[in-house]
Amino acid sequence: MAPKWRELADRLAERIKSGEYAPGEQLPHIRALVDAGEGSKATVHAAYKALEAEGLVTSSRGHGTIVRPQSPLKRISIERYDKVKWRDGDEVAFVADRVASGRAYRRGEQTQTVSRIVAPAIVAAAHGLPAGSEVYARARLVKEGEQPTHTLTSYYRPEHVEGTRLVDPTPGPAGRGGGFRVLYDAGYEIDHMREEIFARAATPEEVKQLQLPFGEPVVELHRTTYTADGTVVEFAIGVHAASYFAWRYDFQVPDSGRDRQKGE
Repeated sequence: MAPKWRELADRLAERIKSGEYAPGEQLPHIRALVDAGEGSKATVHAAYKALEAEGLVTSSRGHGTIVRPQSPLKRISIERYDKVKWRDGDEVAFVADRVASGRAYRRGEQTQTVSRIVAPAIVAAAHGLPAGSEVYARARLVKEGEQPTHTLTSYYRPEHVEGTRLVDPTPGPAGRGGGFRVLYDAGYEIDHMREEIFARAATPEEVKQLQLPFGEPVVELHRTTYTADGTVVEFAIGVHAASYFAWRYDFQVPDSGRDRQKGE
């Protein structure tokens, strides 16, 4: 037989998933469930902690236990970088994700700090720079409403971005079309990129910054962006709250055998 806290957590989870408790709604106070005969204070507290660990609710002092949105943002693939979005329009990548997810957005939901630093080893290696070289770090925190969803820090060679909007710390995207448009205007048109992702435990600083529930992992993204001649013009590291995103990739299936036959 499952412990009482587990049985209570399962009942509450079903009510959340059925929509009886809607996203953003506060669950009853612990004392209310105790008075309703759902168990002791320790039982209800354990049930709420289980729901939090499973990503169904968030708990904070002064706000109680709140049901989390159950529809994660679509983190789309190559179409988020379509040049028509940022070169010819004003739809930066995080906005493209919101549009694809049918979610509202405000440009002010992205803030940033910019600094010139000694390149960390991984950044120097990505840019092919010797140890001790300096780079610009453009660190952004992105929110949906008041809830942080991810951070993204882009690292640039100074000679590529000096004097551009990419080193301007004004909050929000770097002007119309964002960072890729700035690089394009500076003569560095992006051509292809590599993305690598992996999951890991969150650091204490990330838990605080992203307001993560207990036990939630993060998904770390490494993005290397190239021009047509292979020059690296951006290396970025993103840290995403795992339960806030569904990662979607669409691509053409290669047929290297047929390609070789065509070349013969």
